[in-house]
Amino acid sequence: MNTPRIVLASTSRYRAELLRRLVHEFEQATPDVDEPELPGEAPRARAVRLAVAKAEAVARDRRDALVIGSDQVAALGDLILHKPGNIENAHKQLRASSGNCVDFHTGLCVIDTRVGKPMSALDHTRVVFRELGDDEIDRYLAREHPLDCAGSFKSEGAGIALFDRIETRDPTALIGLPLIALARLLRQAGYALP
Repeated sequence: MNTPRIVLASTSRYRAELLRRLVHEFEQATPDVDEPELPGEAPRARAVRLAVAKAEAVARDRRDALVIGSDQVAALGDLILHKPGNIENAHKQLRASSGNCVDFHTGLCVIDTRVGKPMSALDHTRVVFRELGDDEIDRYLAREHPLDCAGSFKSEGAGIALFDRIETRDPTALIGLPLIALARLLRQAGYALP
């Protein structure tokens, strides 16, 4: 079997930056996937369902490829924390997260289009926030503008100062692509990594 090309089923710059740690050459493709919330669906199930759907959508048009799909769902208790989109929503999310735990479920799927079999994984990361004052939240948002990040922070940036601790097996999962699990799935597909 020839070495397949790698295709990331995402246009996220964060996921692309992470993937470059493992693979130097890859394509990015936009997955055409609706992301509805299903009634009663657990955040972890939603993350895996959407990761698989994204990989499948891109894999349909690719031959001799390993297609990588990923999706992340942030939850504060039963409340899903979406990308805030504006400063007001970001402030509300961080105010609600203050002194609480936010769970990040990151689904991952790799499809080897040579055989068509999807392989999936799930990472769970818990972020424990310190008590935050409104002035701290305002300063953070003015500095980093994390409006395209679920939970309204960037742990790889100044957002790390908002936390008491992070409980995780893989710190890259919090940024959106769990590289430890991805390396395992790529090796299972026969892709040589360092």
